[in-house]
Amino acid sequence: MTDVNKVTLSVGGHDYAGWLSVSIGAGIERQARDFTLGITWRWPGGGDVPIRIRQGEALELRIGQDLVLTGYVFSTPIRYDADSITLSVAGRSCTADLVDCGAVNKPGQWRGQSVQKIVEAIAGEYGIKVVNDAKTSEGIEDHTIEPGETAFESIDRLLTQSLLFSTDDAEGRLVIASPGSAGRAVDTLELGKNVLSGETSLDFSNVFSEYVSKGQRSGTDTSFGAEASEIEARIVDERIKRRRVKVINQSGQSSEAIARKRVEWERANAIGKALTVSYTIQGWRQSNGALWRHNMLVRLVDPLIGFDRDMLISEISYELGKEGTTAKITVAPPETFLPEPNDAYEKRKLKKGKSTDNFEYLLPADYKP
Repeated sequence: MTDVNKVTLSVGGHDYAGWLSVSIGAGIERQARDFTLGITWRWPGGGDVPIRIRQGEALELRIGQDLVLTGYVFSTPIRYDADSITLSVAGRSCTADLVDCGAVNKPGQWRGQSVQKIVEAIAGEYGIKVVNDAKTSEGIEDHTIEPGETAFESIDRLLTQSLLFSTDDAEGRLVIASPGSAGRAVDTLELGKNVLSGETSLDFSNVFSEYVSKGQRSGTDTSFGAEASEIEARIVDERIKRRRVKVINQSGQSSEAIARKRVEWERANAIGKALTVSYTIQGWRQSNGALWRHNMLVRLVDPLIGFDRDMLISEISYELGKEGTTAKITVAPPETFLPEPNDAYEKRKLKKGKSTDNFEYLLPADYKP
């Protein structure tokens, strides 16, 4: 392995390298990236046992000079037999504490404060810093921690209202993000060039021709009876020719606006999930030397599956094994990952000219090649 891809684990005042197996994963739908490193050797005939890495120790993980994870050791599995011993080290980002631990702020209610300030308060209880890649300064009328929810669940519920999501970065900070806010990849993912293998189910079993949202809200002096108890929104998707109706029963307080957003989101999200693809590519870096990263927009050219469009990298895993250094990348349409309803189809306009994408008719209105 060249030095530019040398994986170094810095923990307890020591730097460890020479790993025989590596898996480092990150993704849009993860709050915390994780890793597993392994090394195997034959019994040295009674030699010294290697230095043990302790669970709970703070660490930094690098690929070459690039920091890719800051967090803690969570486990140190050992497996051995008569011939060899395998030692592994596994850990997660600092933000794992937000996933595992409860929201403990007291008082646990905020009124008229910005999204960033509230997230900083919740994450700050565990020493986690916050970066606002989405550049939002939106204020929230009210946010209250619900009994028993984790810090991440409370943050996620808050960000959902603002069409945002949270992930982590290489420094172990929480990142307030929107789809594609990590920028655009320099290279194209292209079959016959850097793509080694690809896989997609193209499963449209959860795609429907009509979506119906039903709910209710508490009555008031001006809104009562059926007006309050029978909230409903419907939306159709003409792209699906056979009649298939999905009915969603919404819990909690609903409204006409909430119900409408829900069916719009269901329509956009269903198509996005159906067009999700997983690829294995050679190497961890692009042609300019930069690592492939999640939440990047990337041009995808795959005539075998039928894609020629921009996609979003939702998951990435840097792998080292018998096949050398490879990256496993999952891509999907960007609108798939909007945490709140987004009806990109509503004003869709097809491109003119010869189509090079078999699924062009499913592209959103604002798509630009």
